[in-house]
Amino acid sequence: MFLDFGSAATIHGIVLASNFILPFIVAYISLPYFINKLTERGILAKDYYKPGKVMVPDRGGIAILLIAMVCFSLNTLFFKYSTTNYVVLIVIALFGLFGILDDMIDIGRVTKLLLMYYCSYPLIQYATHTAFALPAVGNLELGILYLQFIVPTYVLVASNLVNMHSGYNGLASGLSTIILISLIIKSALIGDVENIFAVVSVTGATLAYLLYDKYPSKIFWGNIGSLTIGAAIGTIIVIQGFIISGFVMFIPHTLNFLMYVYWRVKKFPVAKFGKDRGDGILEVPNPLTLKWVLPYYREVTEKQATWAMYALTGFFCLLGILMPGRI
Repeated sequence: MFLDFGSAATIHGIVLASNFILPFIVAYISLPYFINKLTERGILAKDYYKPGKVMVPDRGGIAILLIAMVCFSLNTLFFKYSTTNYVVLIVIALFGLFGILDDMIDIGRVTKLLLMYYCSYPLIQYATHTAFALPAVGNLELGILYLQFIVPTYVLVASNLVNMHSGYNGLASGLSTIILISLIIKSALIGDVENIFAVVSVTGATLAYLLYDKYPSKIFWGNIGSLTIGAAIGTIIVIQGFIISGFVMFIPHTLNFLMYVYWRVKKFPVAKFGKDRGDGILEVPNPLTLKWVLPYYREVTEKQATWAMYALTGFFCLLGILMPGRI
């Protein structure tokens, strides 16, 4: 059986593979360099779920952004992309820049959210799918409401949900990789991958990063990582019109946010981290954030708690993939 290089499906498959594999290889090879440089510069963060004082190189998300952008640029030598891909990359980079700013200084939550909201505006002209596809109802056309409200809001919310649902080694990067790959698979199943190649590059770099971030983490990605990857997830959802299925994939993240809201409304004592009690078993202060629910009621290790979160998100991602069409 031979590949038909005149087939659009074959060409798209080759472009997808190149945009995924090249960033993955480059990131996997170069991340030890970033780890060493961050360590030398003293850019470190405490790993609160390890006994003693374990310091880990931080802000490694810059590597994902840089590698994805460089590899995407290299691929332009061989492939011609739609304009949408460049706009998507610009939006992702803008969110990454705010991540750098957030890691360096505190500009205030309201100011940051407002500015990040408008960073999504370049997508408005390129979000061609402006309707909700509702089961048994059909398409609900939202037009200008979709473009002016849903597009920037979705990207902003996605980036912040990823930022909030984190803490364990490999948790945020692993969950994000699962969601990104699920969205790419869904795009391939409906035969529409023309506008997602930039996000595929980010996904390849993120998967390689996960191999260093998984337990025990050799690097943390900081706010730049969570905002960059969260923006990548948000952009592919709005560009592809996966508003409902994307929401389904984000149900665990959304539940985590609602638990946080309940925590704040009830004014329970502030607690940002749990700890390792000394034998690898987690001790957490309450069950009011999703990643703490299982450790609060069962004796589990950090690695086991992380895999439980992977399984939960994987289940909802599978549901999202199985939803027909652009639902």
